[in-house]
Amino acid sequence: MPDDDADRFTAIYDGCRQRVWAYVVSRAGRQVADEVVNETFTVAWRRLDDVPEPPLPWLLVVARNILRDSIRAEARRASFAAEVMSWAQPAEADIAEEVSERSALLKALATLPEDDRELLILAAWQGLTPAQAAVVVGCSPLTLRVRLHRARRRLELAASACPPAEEAAPAHRVSTRARIAVGKEAR
Repeated sequence: MPDDDADRFTAIYDGCRQRVWAYVVSRAGRQVADEVVNETFTVAWRRLDDVPEPPLPWLLVVARNILRDSIRAEARRASFAAEVMSWAQPAEADIAEEVSERSALLKALATLPEDDRELLILAAWQGLTPAQAAVVVGCSPLTLRVRLHRARRRLELAASACPPAEEAAPAHRVSTRARIAVGKEAR
């Protein structure tokens, strides 16, 4: 490269570096300013023949484009990271806790009257809307909502009275046949 190109670049760098840096700081802060200024003058060195007189407006356009590209790249990285995080499955809880909680809930459900169990099963397990469940039960949707609300409250009370299996001390075991015979088994 001829000496006059090196001298021209040095003159451009010395004359414009502070102003380009101030421009970038005003747009993006001090943390990225040095990197953007370095990239700006790297582009100026590679394209020295394209740098017009006066060079400052051209350099500011280059700095602006580099800054815009870095902001877009950061947005893409953030979007990609969010997408990858959405694919990640949440950590599974201890299977023993889930089994214990399910067992306690089934025991609480078994203590409820048949009508309450039917409403809860239609809503929760069968996934019916209140209007659909009302057709099955034979009442209005408003009546079903009230009954379902009351059934849920009774289930909460029964669940709080039935601790999980490992916490409850087995007072006496009732056979499965006896529970089925009196209609207390939830399926």
